[in-house]
Amino acid sequence: MDQLLTDYLPLAVFLGVSLAFMGLLMIAPFLIAVKNPDPEKVSAYECGFNAFDDARMKFDVRFYLVAILFIIFDLEVAFLFPWAVVLKDVGVQAFWSMMVFLGVLTIGFIYEWRKGALEWD
Repeated sequence: MDQLLTDYLPLAVFLGVSLAFMGLLMIAPFLIAVKNPDPEKVSAYECGFNAFDDARMKFDVRFYLVAILFIIFDLEVAFLFPWAVVLKDVGVQAFWSMMVFLGVLTIGFIYEWRKGALEWD
């Protein structure tokens, strides 16, 4: 039984240190932060413009295009890293499958670029 407790001692120390660090990080802003709020700092910020109307109002289409851009690049990274790790093991077919996948994502990126999603006038 003593051997089992000795084996788990580093885990208990790590857990204790991480909990102490978490507590420190949660308390630090209350001790360090400057406490002089002005109306601009405490105002609500949502989607790049001031809240002035009903919450169900229509958004500019550029917000949706940027969300699609995020999904494109998020999917690309989510699939690209595991594929790159096992590239030597999977062969030529997996290489060309990923090239087709990246081509489809590139077409989506070019579409958004042509629509002007990257331009904020």
